[in-house]
Amino acid sequence: MTDRTVLGLLRHGQTDWNIDFRLQGVTDIPMNETGIAQARAAAMRINRADWDVILTSPLSRARQTAEIVAEIAGFEKTALEIEPLLLERSFGKAEGMTHAEWKNNFGETLADGAESLKDLEIRTGLLLETLATTYAGARVLAVSHGALIRQVLSSVSFGTLPPAGERISNACLNRFAHTAEQGWHLVEYAPQPLS
Repeated sequence: MTDRTVLGLLRHGQTDWNIDFRLQGVTDIPMNETGIAQARAAAMRINRADWDVILTSPLSRARQTAEIVAEIAGFEKTALEIEPLLLERSFGKAEGMTHAEWKNNFGETLADGAESLKDLEIRTGLLLETLATTYAGARVLAVSHGALIRQVLSSVSFGTLPPAGERISNACLNRFAHTAEQGWHLVEYAPQPLS
């Protein structure tokens, strides 16, 4: 076994709220038909031999994406694990609002029940620490959400990625690695869908 831990962060397929740029947060919005097709297309590009385990956020849009990938890529059913740290950032009472409505209603303040960026940063650190220890030396494919993936990218790139205003597309796959010498580092930045 190597001391190099590999992480592939795959964003779930599209939902109707993604189309409208609505804040989903922890509201359990299912994938739409386009999202299912995106998950299938991504699964066709994922090589089973590259990964040891699939982790997923507990939300159905991520879980269904992971299940589609597992089935098409040929993972055993037992290879799929729920990881609560992969959950999307909560936007509290702003969930369901468009980005414009959110900014108009809350500006720079936090909506009631929302997870602060600082708390998201702390949770991201805990996620990366958990992956580096619990899955040391493994190749982990993890299905998650836009805000969490943005935070992982920002943390690992010391704030340089993603560029301001750049969207992290549904069904995109960004790759990271961890070693004792380097800690977590970015292997591949890929904000476009894996298709």
